[in-house]
Amino acid sequence: MLTLTDNASTVVEAIVRRNDETEHAGLRIEAENPDATDFGVTIVPLPEPRDAIVEQGGARVYLDESATTALSDKTLDASVDEKGRVAFNILPQV
Repeated sequence: MLTLTDNASTVVEAIVRRNDETEHAGLRIEAENPDATDFGVTIVPLPEPRDAIVEQGGARVYLDESATTALSDKTLDASVDEKGRVAFNILPQV
C-alpha cells in the first residue's frame, strides 16, 4: 500500500483543510492513462466507492483502482517551494 512521508502527510493535511473542511475530505489520486504513469490529484469531499483509503499522520489520501495498483509499493513525498507551490514525488518504498 502507498505510504506517505512526514512531509507529504503535513502538506496533504494542510491542502485538504484549506480547500475542503468536510469531515471526510481527502486528496484523491487517479491514474490518467491506462499504463498508470501519469496521475491526477484533486481534493474531494468523499472517496469514490472503489477507492483505496490511506490515512497517515492526519492526512487522508484516496486512490482509484489503477493508482492503487501502480502505487502499491511506493511512497508519496511532497515539498513546498518559496512561492508556496507544492510538488509531489513518488519514491520507491524502502
